[in-house]
Amino acid sequence: MKALSVLYDGLVRKNPTFVLILGMCPTLGTTSSALTGMSMGLATLFVLVCSNVVISLVRNLIPDKVRIPAYIVIIASFVTMLQMVMQAWLPALYASLGIFIPLIVVNCILLGRAEAFASKNNPALSAVDGLGVGLGFTAALTLLGAVRELLGTGAVFGARVYPEDFGSLIFVLAPGAFIALGFLIALFNRLTSRQ
Repeated sequence: MKALSVLYDGLVRKNPTFVLILGMCPTLGTTSSALTGMSMGLATLFVLVCSNVVISLVRNLIPDKVRIPAYIVIIASFVTMLQMVMQAWLPALYASLGIFIPLIVVNCILLGRAEAFASKNNPALSAVDGLGVGLGFTAALTLLGAVRELLGTGAVFGARVYPEDFGSLIFVLAPGAFIALGFLIALFNRLTSRQ
């Protein structure tokens, strides 16, 4: 029961993008299409779950004075593994995400979940927390990317919905990210306030 509550919190009540407004750099920088948004979300989800589990396992071994640097080293280790795998097997996707993959290390979502949850709970619950927050972040980035791609190019995940000539270039550019995100946050707040 507690695991379901933790999962729901990450998806809805404490959604990092729509509620906590965290991780805005990758949110705005990688969501020019649904595919890149989803890919960035899944990459973050992988690092979040793995680092939460490891931090939970070693939480009693890390002295308080060095806990934040220790968390960063653990997170950086998983980001480095992810980066190497993407470079080897998904070079086109790695190139499209660019600098945002190494920047996962300093994403405040990961460090925040390590400090607020993984350092205080068991590994299983920490994995569920990472999964919930990661899925919430992935869903938000995918939705934002899909909206921007649809309004900007007339396609979603590359599938043509209407002719590209009718798309609005602003949604593919940086200002479109802010506009689309603002409307999605308002819609999310409207829908969740009724519950």
